[in-house]
Amino acid sequence: MAARRQQRLVNLVLLLLSTRQYITADRIRDLVEGYEVSEESSNPDEAFKRSFERDKAELRELGVPLETGRNSAFDTEDGYRIARKDFELPPISFTADEAAAVGLAARLWSSASLATEARTALIKLRAAGVEIDAEAGADTLPPLPANEPALPDLLAAVSDKRVVQFSHRKPFADAADKRVLEPWGVLSWRGRWYVVGHDRGRGEPRSFRLDRIEGAVRTVASSAQTTRPAGLDMLEMVRGANPQPGHVGRVRVRDGRGGQLRRRAQSVSREEGQDVLEIEYRDTEWLAAMVASVGTDAFVVDPPELVKSVVSLLEAAAGGRR
Repeated sequence: MAARRQQRLVNLVLLLLSTRQYITADRIRDLVEGYEVSEESSNPDEAFKRSFERDKAELRELGVPLETGRNSAFDTEDGYRIARKDFELPPISFTADEAAAVGLAARLWSSASLATEARTALIKLRAAGVEIDAEAGADTLPPLPANEPALPDLLAAVSDKRVVQFSHRKPFADAADKRVLEPWGVLSWRGRWYVVGHDRGRGEPRSFRLDRIEGAVRTVASSAQTTRPAGLDMLEMVRGANPQPGHVGRVRVRDGRGGQLRRRAQSVSREEGQDVLEIEYRDTEWLAAMVASVGTDAFVVDPPELVKSVVSLLEAAAGGRR
């Protein structure tokens, strides 16, 4: 029955969009499939009237601009229509930078936890004539893993300005600490996800790595009491909270490949007919993920821990395809 009613609503909207004239209820009853009344009904007119009133109310609740009026002074009954100018969305256009940002976001949305919403959003944009190429330049962009269980909940909390609670384990700590956070933003740095906000327990801004959050992220209040300070650089805040000793990796790359790696290189030499890039890094897993994303077009020469990390990532990826 629900599906039949939904189809009737669609038919009603299409009919009222297709004309500039007001259409009376009796005429709608004749033209829209789904308003047929059972022969067993004792009062067919009253049954139609109840159905039509429910449909009008639902369309208005959905935001459909249903107009009521008469075509001339000689009409004795009100009619209905939907003005296209009020119903249709204006053309959607993006600048080159905005389109690139949406394409980059689509790569993040490809994760299982966000895939349904991403697919719906991209379909709507493409239906409006906006073509977003999520794969363009994939070789030149760093990987954006989105497999942290806490990521969807924290993104929603930032959007809704909700206060959250979670358990966070510091490096080498025996147990996780309970944290209550008013989140200001979520960002990725060196292949890891962080949430930044006001830590109520510490009474100051803090950042937390998502892969150190244990268990569920729970809402503890519907609205935050603090706002993000003007001029706060969340990326700089995350960098400052995560100092790491520097390393230099040597990566051999095929000609014309590894654009992102090449841009990170401090120097380039030539060995065995290929470029060898020297890349300074602080997070082994971050650089390993970048090298692994290039596939067989990049090969780590040293140090050994970087080689081991890349091999582990490639073996895991190969196992997932079987």
